[in-house]
Amino acid sequence: MNLRAFHQLSVCVCLSAALLFTCRLPAQNLTLEGYTGGFITPTAYVVNSEKGHFFSHPAVGYHFLNANAVIGDIHTFGIAEGFGNRAEVAYARSVHLTGDSALFSSLWHYAGMNVFSGKVVAIQDGQFRKWAPGVAVGGIVRTGDHFVSGAIYQKQTTTPKTYSNGDVYVVATKTRLKAPVPFLATIGYKFTNAEILGIGGQATRFGGRFFGGLGIPLPGPWKTAIVPSAGFMQEPKQVQNLSAILINSSTYASPSPAHIPTTLDYAIRITQREHAHFSFDIGVGQVAGTIGTTYVKSPPLGLVPVNLNARHVIGTGLSYRY
Repeated sequence: MNLRAFHQLSVCVCLSAALLFTCRLPAQNLTLEGYTGGFITPTAYVVNSEKGHFFSHPAVGYHFLNANAVIGDIHTFGIAEGFGNRAEVAYARSVHLTGDSALFSSLWHYAGMNVFSGKVVAIQDGQFRKWAPGVAVGGIVRTGDHFVSGAIYQKQTTTPKTYSNGDVYVVATKTRLKAPVPFLATIGYKFTNAEILGIGGQATRFGGRFFGGLGIPLPGPWKTAIVPSAGFMQEPKQVQNLSAILINSSTYASPSPAHIPTTLDYAIRITQREHAHFSFDIGVGQVAGTIGTTYVKSPPLGLVPVNLNARHVIGTGLSYRY
């Protein structure tokens, strides 16, 4: 999976969050999955509602991941609506295009999936003490996920198979805009059965994983803010059905577990310093390289490393709040 782009995008999101020179800034920053947060991780903020209004103006976003080497390019379109600065709901459609690998891209030869999400802010940033972070709880549901797990099942049984997976999470976020070092930091814990946000398939079970990020907002020209950032997202260790095609290269035994590393991202976001309505992200992600070994029956016969070519993927994103 050219998840490098994925990592890049997530970094971009973290950066965007770091750009919070005002409390309104995070409201426009949509993740790759369509809700507010970093590029791929949620924050304890929601789409901002104007003073005296319960409903927010909607925020829309578009993200692109250049992952055509194996996974295929990913286009995501998202929209989010906030309620009283305390909650939000969001929807995103992830559209996938065919990758270039003759051996492995067929695991992603599907149109895409749907992502539904919701979030409630239990404690707002600085609500009780200036130093106290905001805390939110949320959930994500992905439907129509054919990738990897569904593709392998279909190859083995000739029966189409889709999965639904999701996350339940709690996250704490703190923004500090004062000297000597302004920052936006977020840390969270989620229970998930999705591998790499569903792009990597279905995990074998629900499990707890940490995620987080750090961004440093800097003043830019023409009243912009520039935010370099870094983020991480732990991944489940096992992918459903994937062990059926992986072999231990030393003993030739099957099945063999995959090696799925923690997703990392490094990115930059550019947005308006005050009353922000747009943000632009660009970054690089480290997702996965060689995750195991398989046996190829068509010429040339033999063991072949399963390389997702996603250690250095590039991603971009654009968010706009009306």
